[in-house]
Amino acid sequence: MSEPLVSIIIVNWNGVKFLKDCLESVRAQKRNGLEVIFVDNGSTDGSADFVKKNFPEVVMVEKSENTGFAAGNNSGINIAKGKYILTLNNDTVAEKDFIERLVAAAEASGEKTGMWAPKILSMARPDIIDSAGGLLVSKDCLAKGRGRNETDAGQYDANGEAFIPSACAALYRKKMLDEIGLFDEDFFAYCEDTDLGLRARLFGWETVSVPSAVIYHYYSGTTGRYAPLKAYLVERNRLWVAIKNLPLSMLLISPFYTLARYFTQFYGVISGKGAGGKAKEEYSVWSLFSSVVRAYYDGIKKLPVMFSKRKAVQSKRAVSVRDVKKWFSRYGISVTEIALKD
Repeated sequence: MSEPLVSIIIVNWNGVKFLKDCLESVRAQKRNGLEVIFVDNGSTDGSADFVKKNFPEVVMVEKSENTGFAAGNNSGINIAKGKYILTLNNDTVAEKDFIERLVAAAEASGEKTGMWAPKILSMARPDIIDSAGGLLVSKDCLAKGRGRNETDAGQYDANGEAFIPSACAALYRKKMLDEIGLFDEDFFAYCEDTDLGLRARLFGWETVSVPSAVIYHYYSGTTGRYAPLKAYLVERNRLWVAIKNLPLSMLLISPFYTLARYFTQFYGVISGKGAGGKAKEEYSVWSLFSSVVRAYYDGIKKLPVMFSKRKAVQSKRAVSVRDVKKWFSRYGISVTEIALKD
């Protein structure tokens, strides 16, 4: 019996320094049946030429400009031939049996399982978790890797249901993507995996954690961990995720969680705790504040579009509001966890 084809999508923008390690780890995988699609988003650092010269087996998609992570992945998915789609960040390095273990889990899963979440560890400190079994999501739709910054002691090594995967390294069933649609290109980058994962769950698809599939990640290798651009995109996009995917009762109360988060993040900034405290060490408070203001300005301008998308998503919801609330209870993350822990 032939192995199912896996299409690997790697989106890149000026990441040539990561590509040798990333693509060599893909080349070294212990299985056949791989299609590697490299989407270069208008890089100016020679990334495309590097890949063409050193990895001629890779299918190239070259963009004239940076179209973003969401659109870049969609360009690759649209030409992919695989039964499964594997999204990989360009700043990842996979263990040799990574894809083999993911596909084995996928082939053993039920037909309504459409997403698989591996164990993602820190490249800088391989004993530290980046995400173990996907993402946890707050009630105002900010996401954080499960177990992030914990020491990996096997505490998340049981196979089982997860919430949604991080597209840093996620396996998707192509049939599911054909049904629910691809990444929302309005997002450009960040939170597009939260949006797609929640949409899939609302449509009745499930996620499985595969902790035996291990990959290493630099974390925000392209934009920087605390950059104002990242703050802007995350805050704008999480607003859109909430509008599109939350049941009305949850959507109406989500601003109260956001307000509580802002107060807690402000405390983090002045006390030097959490991402806000770290960001203040690299950027001015004003630059961070202005990023959030701009996020709301641009986010609100697009509300008519997002409410139209909400109508389309909610009209196909196959689960109850009670089920959604159970997910956020089981896979949620607190204001304190978001604001005061990096």
